[in-house]
Amino acid sequence: MSEVRGLEDFWARRTGRAPPGPLTMAERILLDARGLGLEQVLTYLRDWPDFATFAAWIAATAGPPDAERIARYHAWLAGDPVPEATRVRLAAIDAMPPVLDADEIAHWEAHGYVILRGAIGRGEAAAAAELLWRVAGADPGDPATWHGQRNNGIMVQHFCDPALDIARYSPRVHKAFAQLWGRSDLWSIVDRMSFSAPPAPGRPWQGPLLHWDVSLALPIPFATQGILYLTDTAADQGATQVVPGFHHRIEAWLKGLGDADPRAVDLSAEGVTIPAGAGDLVIWRQDLPHGASPNRAARPRLAQYVNMYPADLETNPEWR
Repeated sequence: MSEVRGLEDFWARRTGRAPPGPLTMAERILLDARGLGLEQVLTYLRDWPDFATFAAWIAATAGPPDAERIARYHAWLAGDPVPEATRVRLAAIDAMPPVLDADEIAHWEAHGYVILRGAIGRGEAAAAAELLWRVAGADPGDPATWHGQRNNGIMVQHFCDPALDIARYSPRVHKAFAQLWGRSDLWSIVDRMSFSAPPAPGRPWQGPLLHWDVSLALPIPFATQGILYLTDTAADQGATQVVPGFHHRIEAWLKGLGDADPRAVDLSAEGVTIPAGAGDLVIWRQDLPHGASPNRAARPRLAQYVNMYPADLETNPEWR
């Protein structure tokens, strides 16, 4: 694992063997390029393994490193031009016909979210759904198993599997994000899955209500978030919920609150749920209030979080 530059330094910082400091963009890209989720890595490092043990865990968890992604990460780290394989791949993304048409882009600009229909095939979505059922320890035919001993609400902390990589590295998905960002030199985030079951006696719905995952200190930089539905998802089936168009008024709204906590304001009356089909990807702006809606249907909502970002992603150091 020594061929992946910065990995041992990351291990030293995150196990207290070196001053930790905030997560850097180099660390973010390192983990995504190596096919690892940030949360799963930080959770594993809580036990302070030695580096050899950590490296062995990475190999067992994420498999061998992807040569092109690691070469691209090393080139970025050194300030060198992207490798030829990456250049060719990104040029192919640029040359692709748009996957979001003019009406969909207009909807994005007006409402702050868009649905990429058929981001992956229905068979590919079904394969990821089968993985999620298995990881969640749930049986599709037995509702009694739908509320397992998970301690992250609707979040399922599983990150590494070829079935999940289909969407992460799909050219069609990449093209959609490239259209929204206005650039193709984006990195794919290795993120987790979501299993939102209908409430059961003694097991209330545990999903997050409308919220933001970004600092609300102004200015809020542009970025995206996304969720891929792995099964057909009705509006009452725990579908993603947003407040459409809120990005147009969030700055004035925040200034009007004064010292009040914006995260304590209930915006649920303005929330709109977004039904979509298996393999459809919902993408929204990070300054849009969003969350999973309560599941009032007869079946769980199964989903995978999918997103992309540029290496010069802006963040606000002040948290509000």
